[in-house]
Amino acid sequence: MNLGDFNELEVAREVDFGMYLTSDDGDLLIPRKYIPEGTQIGDVLRVFVYRDSEDRLIATTLEPYARVGQFATLTVRDVTSTGAFLDWGLEKDLLLPYSNLRRNLRPGERATVFVYLDDTSDRIVASAKWEWFLSDAPYPGKEGDTADLFVAEETDLGYKVIVDGTHQGLLYHNEVFKPLRLGDVHTGYVRHIRPDGKLDLSLQRLGYDEALAAADTLLEALRQAGGTLPLGDKSEPEDIYRRLGMSKKVFKKALGTLYKRGEVQLEPEQTRLVAGK
Repeated sequence: MNLGDFNELEVAREVDFGMYLTSDDGDLLIPRKYIPEGTQIGDVLRVFVYRDSEDRLIATTLEPYARVGQFATLTVRDVTSTGAFLDWGLEKDLLLPYSNLRRNLRPGERATVFVYLDDTSDRIVASAKWEWFLSDAPYPGKEGDTADLFVAEETDLGYKVIVDGTHQGLLYHNEVFKPLRLGDVHTGYVRHIRPDGKLDLSLQRLGYDEALAAADTLLEALRQAGGTLPLGDKSEPEDIYRRLGMSKKVFKKALGTLYKRGEVQLEPEQTRLVAGK
């Protein structure tokens, strides 16, 4: 049986408060509120197995936000002398021990972690030192390759991302033309493989013009806003960056591109999508 993952387990017997499932580690309870309607003894259920507040193995049909061996960005529910407790979609919160913290966290804050099974306690725990769990092997791809980018952390330079679940890379602020949220996964491209093995990345295909990339972002923002954005040539740079994640210089390039294509009407502090575009 895989602790911290989904298992196919057979229903052994029924009690008032649920059913017991049989496994190589002994029978374990699935509480009645998680039992699919019509389940009978002998049926096989797909359940997630973890430990309850009294350290007993327990099963649920709920889908956690992360399983053992996965990276995730989770919300802090509480902080105690033991560590931080994270909401991972189950009744019992996931422990992020103090020894695994990188900095102090507050309730409501989101943190990127790696979920693993602690060998000493046999408990599922999280670590905010997620870089420790990345591969030491050279990145198997090449410059220009497409990759899945998990947004893990924001820095002064840009966003640290986990590339294809195995390697670390960086998206520089001046190459990001849309708001990014921790935990989001985007399709990106390997711009450069550095000597230290880390990767410089881009959300646009290599060689794709900056103005065209920004124009695509602006066009999508206009559509989502119903065709009008309160941004124009006279808008403050901070307002532009807060809404679109791009500099005013890049924004003006995007405006020019869309205007030349006849897709927008320009006003000093407002941009309108041309009807039918």
